[in-house]
Amino acid sequence: MRNAIFEALAEAARNGEAVVLGIISGVKGSSPQKVGAKALFYGDGRIKGTLGGGCLEAEIQQRAIQSLRTGQPSTFDLLLDHDFGWDDGLICGGKVLGLIVPNAQNAGEKFWAELGDRNTALSWGVDAGFKIQGVPIDLCGGTSKLQHPSSREAPNSNIQSASSPPETERAEEDWLYRETISPPCALWIAGAGHIAQAVAPLALQLDFDVTVFDDRPALASHQFFPKEVTLQAEVWDKLLALPLPAVPSFALIVTRGHRHDALVLKDWICKPFHFIGMIGSSRKARIIFAHFHEEKIATEQQLQRVSCPVGIRIGAKSVMEIAVSILAQFVEKRADLLARMTKSESK
Repeated sequence: MRNAIFEALAEAARNGEAVVLGIISGVKGSSPQKVGAKALFYGDGRIKGTLGGGCLEAEIQQRAIQSLRTGQPSTFDLLLDHDFGWDDGLICGGKVLGLIVPNAQNAGEKFWAELGDRNTALSWGVDAGFKIQGVPIDLCGGTSKLQHPSSREAPNSNIQSASSPPETERAEEDWLYRETISPPCALWIAGAGHIAQAVAPLALQLDFDVTVFDDRPALASHQFFPKEVTLQAEVWDKLLALPLPAVPSFALIVTRGHRHDALVLKDWICKPFHFIGMIGSSRKARIIFAHFHEEKIATEQQLQRVSCPVGIRIGAKSVMEIAVSILAQFVEKRADLLARMTKSESK
């Protein structure tokens, strides 16, 4: 869940290794990568991350190496047409715009490491003068400060020094690129059985912060789950009393039986999960939903957040196929949520 590009920038800063940061800042039409894609270009030809591969990346790498020699930043505006990309298959027909920022490691190890950790929401960007900027953000009532590059760590002109105050309110045209790095969405999984054991490691790779709950300590063990997964083993009454984290949260209910599934759903449906998936059949969903209606446990609006059976239809049979089906639905729901949030912020 740590950001690999920012971690690599922190490592380059720690080792004093010069690197060029390439960023896609805009796209028009079809393109192999989206806005925000990043790659690091090293003097020895290594590339970390990707801006789309093929001739597009080769062209940007050539410009990046030249930028590393001269220390001069630049922008690029490339049309992915027949002439440019036929040999490498990049004939998307779109246009890709971006930045080439040499010596980005000079922003400092701490600056990039804090972005890489993703412990809280942090905003950063590259201004019109190709200066790397960090902007603190208030999150859930607290203030998390992104350390600005120091003058000692930033001798080059494209790095904002600490002596220059952070500019939190600037016109949009003052930025060549800007983004907010947020903590990953939470995925709570009720049940530590074979489905959870298949879903959890894949969910980590898909950038979810995973917590698994079960009342069986023998199963809620890192013997079966990666060390990055948080495990909670206790009686269900105590597990269900735990509060959600202050990030967008999703839930998957895959306990050892219908009774436990209903027990967890009865509590979790009252929590502000954006989406709840539950293993089982359509008949199971009808029975549980009807009971919740009759007993006034949940409203129709609350039940609309629940998908049972969970997962998209791909003809899944094996445990791993089921895990792929489940997480495909969660990725879709997360994308919908983030798109709505982005649209709301832009108004």
